[in-house]
Amino acid sequence: SVRAAPSGKGRAAACVTDYRLAVQAALEDTYDVAVVGGGIVGLATVRELILRHPSLSFVLLEKEKELAVHQSGHNSGVIHSGIYYTPGSLKARLCVRGATLAYEYCEKKGLPYKKCGKLIVALEHEEIPRLQALYERGMKNNVRDLSIIDAKGIREREPFCRGLMALDSPYTGIVDWRMVALRYGQDFEEAGGTVVTDAEVDDITTVTESPAGSADGMKYPIAVRDKKGNEVRCRYVLTCGGLYSDRLSQISGCSPEPRIVPFRGDYLVLKPEKHFWARGNIYPVPDPRFPFLGVHFTPRMDGSVWLGPNAVLAFKREGYKVYDFNVRDFADALSFRGLQKLVMKNVTYGIGEMYRGIFIGAQVKILQKYIPELSLSDVLRGPAGVRAQALDRDGNLVDDFVFDGGVGDVGSRVLHVRNAPSPAATSSLAIAEMVADEVESRFAL
Repeated sequence: SVRAAPSGKGRAAACVTDYRLAVQAALEDTYDVAVVGGGIVGLATVRELILRHPSLSFVLLEKEKELAVHQSGHNSGVIHSGIYYTPGSLKARLCVRGATLAYEYCEKKGLPYKKCGKLIVALEHEEIPRLQALYERGMKNNVRDLSIIDAKGIREREPFCRGLMALDSPYTGIVDWRMVALRYGQDFEEAGGTVVTDAEVDDITTVTESPAGSADGMKYPIAVRDKKGNEVRCRYVLTCGGLYSDRLSQISGCSPEPRIVPFRGDYLVLKPEKHFWARGNIYPVPDPRFPFLGVHFTPRMDGSVWLGPNAVLAFKREGYKVYDFNVRDFADALSFRGLQKLVMKNVTYGIGEMYRGIFIGAQVKILQKYIPELSLSDVLRGPAGVRAQALDRDGNLVDDFVFDGGVGDVGSRVLHVRNAPSPAATSSLAIAEMVADEVESRFAL
């Protein structure tokens, strides 16, 4: 099914444009809560907090000139249904609830989306037991409308796709997650919140005196400063820093781990005349030997079809191009024992990912297993995203949510969302409920 904005694409685009013009706001002196990070998790959470506590004052600080420009604006655009995750786990519960809330939110706000579905396709007989295990896992997670289909069923759903068997998830959809994130921000401002962009936070400290002219004494004991020297006084701070979540934690005295290591995913795109080859999402059966999912076909809201991504170490935390490089980011990643151990455990896989990123014919060869008609002449190099992958010192991917606070004057008033793993966009409204609960518990709002 397809849900379009009531007055077409123009209204949705105008909504985004109008909001961009509105995000620049003047700083006031004091707030009850400052939220650092204007990605989809930060925006969803600050929206949830102000709706729960309309009498409190909130400010959201974002380092870029616009909101939601990094992971929230560089992703596959999929609304995941919750198939992959361990039954009963937080990720599973948040994804299943988050998908339901996302569809309801898009309906309520008139944001366009498509329930185009997803096939997880088994190409080899040895993949079939893993596919059946995925089905059982999805059923335990209460994923809607799951079924297993045979080769004939695959062709009925995706006429150009070949496979032995597939898991059919019609509840999976697509949406422009950046548009959704910007609408969260609009809700926040309409509820009385303040959004400040171009404010890169680099210091969170306690203060020893009241702001000049303040009659509130030490009601606002935390100072949040940006690189330009601007300052916000507040009672409490919540950070949702994404690619910089570990560094934001460190400036307030928290542990440097888990460490964020950036992985870039490069996509190919189908040429426009071949878009009809993929009606919905076509995914591989995950291989438990490897840390990432593998390449897939992903239709987009604009009608294009993305193929990929690969997964390679990015030499810059916001490095979307092959040659983007930042000395500090590169040195931080390579000197971290956790990354060194991850690389040693996955040398062959890593070399293969790098090779496929350089020689796109190698990636096309994998994709041809699903759609045999595909050839190198049918694809172009496409966009890229950078994933904030949290790693522990043993080289394990941190696959669940991590909160960090601290002790002492600063730590007791700061809460860091250290890791909000994929599918954070799908789960964003459910994550917001959980983070808001944590904020209320720690800070007694």
